[in-house]
Amino acid sequence: MQQKLITLKEESLKKILSLASEQEIIEYRNLITGKNWTLTEILKWIKDLSVEEKQTIGKLSNDIKNDILAAFDERLKTIKNAEIAAKLANEFFDVTEPPNDDKAIHKHPLTRTLDKVYDTFKRMWFAIYESAELTTEYLNFDSLNIPETHPARDMTDTFFLEWKGNVLATQTSSMQNIIYKSSTLPIRAIVPGRVFRNEDIDATHENTFYQVEWIVVDKDINLGHLKFTIKTMLSDIFWREVSIRLRPWFFPFVEPGVEIDFSCPFCAGNWEKCKVCKWSWWIEFMWAWLIHPTVLREWWIDPEIYSWFAFGFWLNRLVMIRYAINDIRYFQHPNLAFLKQF
Repeated sequence: MQQKLITLKEESLKKILSLASEQEIIEYRNLITGKNWTLTEILKWIKDLSVEEKQTIGKLSNDIKNDILAAFDERLKTIKNAEIAAKLANEFFDVTEPPNDDKAIHKHPLTRTLDKVYDTFKRMWFAIYESAELTTEYLNFDSLNIPETHPARDMTDTFFLEWKGNVLATQTSSMQNIIYKSSTLPIRAIVPGRVFRNEDIDATHENTFYQVEWIVVDKDINLGHLKFTIKTMLSDIFWREVSIRLRPWFFPFVEPGVEIDFSCPFCAGNWEKCKVCKWSWWIEFMWAWLIHPTVLREWWIDPEIYSWFAFGFWLNRLVMIRYAINDIRYFQHPNLAFLKQF
């Protein structure tokens, strides 16, 4: 009986290898796995065997059945792969060729706005550094003069990783130390990147968003240079002249710190009816500062000779203002109805 089973296996495997299509495999599989399968007929005589022979024959028959079924699966996989290879050999698709329909491809509103920002600052000879998404606590906090007791270092605000000392970047400022130590003075840099905050998501809050920061280190730098730089960028973004207002604000680790508002580009002075600026004519937008001397010394820069300003903002918020978008969650969701508007 063992020889009959072995012969059955050899014949079945040989037949399976000769099958040339998925349909042939289905038909042959249905044929030999049915009630009239030779294996089924052979096993009808197992009742006449001894206990030891029943165990041997039972195990052998199960192994043969599993091998045959596995051979069906393998042969089907081989046939399908051959069909795909033959199809690819007869077809050519150039993924680099632009589509005929211009509407098929268009830039995300975040990308469109960031490109506009790049154009503005390239004209002012700024270098572009892409921010790292994974950074260290030292680069993200310590090197920026932010102590361990600061609320930003709490787990309710920051994503701490299992690797000790590593975090998801909460700000593009985490690149400042790297830029300063790898550059020669004077420095003009723009640092865009994706940052992460441990926040609940709603229409105005996201745990993942884009931030852009500017850094300038040179002699005799003051807030007048900062104001001109921001005014130039916003006027380019909104295609019209905007006014800038600086309001003193206390940030513990900079001197001085300011918050920056710009004049509403939509109400044209008729601010009593404007919902964008909420009837105030001013839109709160970003923060800016002159760096603390302690941080300059951390970067081996003499604060008696050089001064430094930086400012940053959430790119998502600027795009929401620019295109009158009322829900920040749209940027992360693959909503084609939303994206096709731009």
